[in-house]
This record gives sequence, structure tokens and C-alpha cells, in this order.
Amino acid sequence: MSVGVLLMTHEAVGKALISAARHVMPKLPLDIDAVEVPPSADPDVMRTLTAKHARDLDHGDGVLVLADLYGATPCNIGLSLSELGVHLRCVSGLNLPMLLRVLNYSEKSLPELAEIAASGGRGGIFIDHA
Repeated sequence: MSVGVLLMTHEAVGKALISAARHVMPKLPLDIDAVEVPPSADPDVMRTLTAKHARDLDHGDGVLVLADLYGATPCNIGLSLSELGVHLRCVSGLNLPMLLRVLNYSEKSLPELAEIAASGGRGGIFIDHA
């Protein structure tokens, strides 16, 4: 068994990040999917659709939800999935280093992957002082 990964993003972000991850790692070690929320989407409809995606990704170890922006609709939908019985951890601030770090530690548990995601996201930020 392994943790599933669900990207909850605004339009075009999630699928682009999965594509970039596949460029770096042609065979992704975890089941991953993206739900991209259009601006005009009905949150209740999106919640139902997203719950199905999350359940499909959960093979017994839970789902790591990686959201692009805390407090925005995609993140709020992801967070609400626990109310629908989905075993998950949610980390916001999604970036490519965060996603790659998670994929490089695919054997870790859900709580560990949530911490790895946060650390990877922060660690991927670099300021050039030249």
C-alpha cells in the first residue's frame, strides 16, 4: 500500500505540475491526480467530484492533498474531504520542489509525507544575494 497524492489547484496548475514531475521522474512512484477548480465552479459539485478522486487514490494509507493556496476554494474543498470520510492530510503552498520531494519519499507514511511536503516546499525557495 501507499499514500495517494491529490493536487487541489486553480485551473491549469495541477496538471502542469504533474507533467513537470514526469519530466524529472518518468515513472511516478505514487498514484497522483489533480483536481483543478475553475472560477465558476460550484463548490458543492466540486466537493463531490473531488471526494471520488480522493477515494480512488486511497489504497488504505490515506491521501496527501497538496493545495496551491491556503484559504482559496481548491484548498477549502480539499480540507472539507475529511468531513466526507476521506483519510487525508493537507499541505498548502504547492510548488514543484514540494511535489518532487514527496515523490522521492514515496515509502513514508501520510503524516511523514505531510512534513516532507512542507519541508520540500520551503527548501525549494532560494534567494540569490549576488
